[in-house]
Amino acid sequence: MKFASLPKVELHLHLDCSLSFKVVNRLNPSISYEDYLDSFVAPPKCTDLADYIKRAIRGFELMQTEEQLELVTLDLFEQLKADGVVYAEIRFAPLLHVAGGLTATEVVNAVNNAVAKGIQQTGVEGRLILCTLRHYNEAQSMETVKLVEAFSGTNVVGFDIAGDEAGFPIDAHKTSFAYAREKGLHCTAHAGEARGSDSVWETLQHFSPSRIGHGVRSAEDTQLLDFLKNKDIHLEVCATSNVQTNVYDTIHQHTLSEIYQQGVSMSINTDARTVSPVTLSSEYELLEKEFGWGLDHLFKCNVEAIRHSFADQLTKDKILKCIKLGFGRE
Repeated sequence: MKFASLPKVELHLHLDCSLSFKVVNRLNPSISYEDYLDSFVAPPKCTDLADYIKRAIRGFELMQTEEQLELVTLDLFEQLKADGVVYAEIRFAPLLHVAGGLTATEVVNAVNNAVAKGIQQTGVEGRLILCTLRHYNEAQSMETVKLVEAFSGTNVVGFDIAGDEAGFPIDAHKTSFAYAREKGLHCTAHAGEARGSDSVWETLQHFSPSRIGHGVRSAEDTQLLDFLKNKDIHLEVCATSNVQTNVYDTIHQHTLSEIYQQGVSMSINTDARTVSPVTLSSEYELLEKEFGWGLDHLFKCNVEAIRHSFADQLTKDKILKCIKLGFGRE
């Protein structure tokens, strides 16, 4: 692919939605490639976000032991290296991985250790974001944010809320995000995907994240775009995923170029490398083809991504230097 050699930053990537067939086959050899395509990969057009999310179930069902968690994590690092990714923030919900008897702490520890191994083996810098889910209760959200706190100083760098945005209110999660603010933890939050700009306003008001996962429906409200720009709040945009989840009927209707032109900080991400069968390289090609994006757009998005990443400053400086060199801007 023409963009494969460019150094890339990815901030919005779900671990349990990115299992390659190679690792699925290793975890469960009885799963055929046809079954993999049918159960793990979403069709080009789902009914909605809730329909899309169903494809994650088969993924996390195979991630219930320390060995399984390590294999899936290392598999993702191999995918990232092949895609030219130099820094990635990988997110997952620890409480989805306790069905096999692991505690949530053991789950995070296993993935955290696997990330350290992945960094060593591939040279890709990786960090972790722990997710609570929209349908969780307050206790489950608090348990998740306290894991972020407990693993501070490791590869765990942030807190997120994911899941069915349209189906569940935010009430059960206000306490956990207040706790995150009190403890100075980095936060991002899914919003403006399954619901409109009102969802983004609500999330900003009650959760105060520095980034918004997706957030593309912010384009429905010019005042909101101005607010995001003025407050330097970063949008983690996932183009193909947004078409699959029916945020937009076709890629031509996507508002990412409008958001970019308004000066809102944004990055391009895959969301999921299996449920959405894409890479960052293929997404870059899509944006070039459909919106006429060139290296200037992609350079700016990568610079904004590392600037808004939850990495320490030393890592940010290293990755920024790598981006400038790779894009010929040094």
